[in-house]
Amino acid sequence: MAGAGDRVLRSVVKRDRGTAALLAITALLATAVGLLLPTALADAVDVAITGAGGLGRVLWLVVLGSIQIVAEVAGVALTARLTASATARLRARLVRALIRSGNRSALADGDAVSRIAGDCTGAGQITANLIQLSTSLVLPAGAVIALVLLDWRIAAVFLCAVPLAVLLARSHLRRTATDVAAYQGFSGDLGARLFDAVAGLRTIAAAGVADQEAARVLRPLPELSAAGVGVWRTQARMMWRAGLLLPFVQVAVLGTAGVAVLTGDISVGDVLAALGYATLGLGLARQVPLFTVLARARSCATRIAAVLDADPEPVPDRLPPPGPGRVELRGVGVDGALFDVDLVVSGGDQVAVVGRSGSGKSVLAEVLGGLRRPDRGEVLLDGLVTHAVARSAIGYGFERPTLLGDSVGAAVAYGSGADDDAVRAACRTADVHDLINRLPEGYRTPLARAPLSGGEAQRIGLARALVRRPRLLVLDDATASLDTVTEARVEAAISTGLPGLTRVVVTHRAGTARRADAVVWLEDGRIRGVAPHDVLWNDPAYRAVFTEEDKL
Repeated sequence: MAGAGDRVLRSVVKRDRGTAALLAITALLATAVGLLLPTALADAVDVAITGAGGLGRVLWLVVLGSIQIVAEVAGVALTARLTASATARLRARLVRALIRSGNRSALADGDAVSRIAGDCTGAGQITANLIQLSTSLVLPAGAVIALVLLDWRIAAVFLCAVPLAVLLARSHLRRTATDVAAYQGFSGDLGARLFDAVAGLRTIAAAGVADQEAARVLRPLPELSAAGVGVWRTQARMMWRAGLLLPFVQVAVLGTAGVAVLTGDISVGDVLAALGYATLGLGLARQVPLFTVLARARSCATRIAAVLDADPEPVPDRLPPPGPGRVELRGVGVDGALFDVDLVVSGGDQVAVVGRSGSGKSVLAEVLGGLRRPDRGEVLLDGLVTHAVARSAIGYGFERPTLLGDSVGAAVAYGSGADDDAVRAACRTADVHDLINRLPEGYRTPLARAPLSGGEAQRIGLARALVRRPRLLVLDDATASLDTVTEARVEAAISTGLPGLTRVVVTHRAGTARRADAVVWLEDGRIRGVAPHDVLWNDPAYRAVFTEEDKL
């Protein structure tokens, strides 16, 4: 998986080449100026000591200092631009991948949000980070050359410390990568738990379990804290070791330079230059944040790649051949939910699916509607597998529909491209047209300003399914919040407005099952019976599926 993460990082580096090249030029300019500054400072000091006229050398020092300030400011701006654009592209890719995966994604909502918000930012820093690290390598090399030109003995003393600095950097990178990966894993778990808790605040308050829920959400906190402490401990270890190494090298260089001054090989100003180059030469060991960012970028990219490399849900774009809307299930199985389901629904029939909670009703509805691929077997609509069927051929209504769009009318037309007349016709069929007209701006009322009850939201969701004029309509308890009279009226309107429409309705109501042409009775993921409601009603186990209220 690390290889997949590296592939993601390479794709990031290949983009925004213009901005990256400009940042690299700016960084190299700052590096070049940084290498010239110690010599310029040495010349200015020598001029001050000797008292000889040397205004030009002082001005040269000021010019170099000004250029370095401008280059560093430009570097900060370019780094921000480069990181922002890379992060935006990664987020777009990740969101598209998550949407394509549909309900097959194994990620919890909070973990998905964590990867979009945090991991894309971490991986988006890779280009700027690599440029900074590259210039950090150029700086020590230039410093060593400058020391050699200044005095070979000083350079030899300095080079003795280089292997230690490289070992420190390598050890830090290896240890940090492990700690950062653990930290992000626990952070995603914590985010997922928090997301669930925020979504269920009213339920938590009503149940009076705030303390228990807080404990559940914060359960990964000790592991998260331990991983975070590991990151900081590794960084602190690197800092104090680098902190000891730098003064040691400076003292050694200063001693060697002092001997060279006594022998007349270098000037007093050159001693300052030697100290400056020694400090620049060990800059790589002091770039601890860059190594931490690099380790985090690789870990973030690995988590992103896990989503991008998942098998995408195929984009359905084929209409089944002309037919009555016949549905056939052949040996359909979904691990842990459905087992060897064989079923034929004739075109134009209304079939009710009933069963106790956990019997597999909703999973069967997802399979029928093409929202989930079965692990075994196949589901056909007029001879074409449903997960490859264009969405316009299948309408799907949910028990708790999520309404998307800028307005109520847009929520009904969502994904269908339907015009206003088609939207209004679908709303009339779903018995919600009059309600929408009573809203402040009618069909143009923003969803945020539309106070909808559960039943009203269900009817708008039903209208969204009907506006496609589908060949197959799958309703997963999509009328559960309607009263029985309204439900019967909606069913009659669908039969009149869309004659010949094949309907599969998941329900817990006996009245709904009674009006269906046939009932599919599920038990523990298997079909126990397929027959009209009145026939199955003779079985006490079937009657026990419904509540006393539903039996009336």
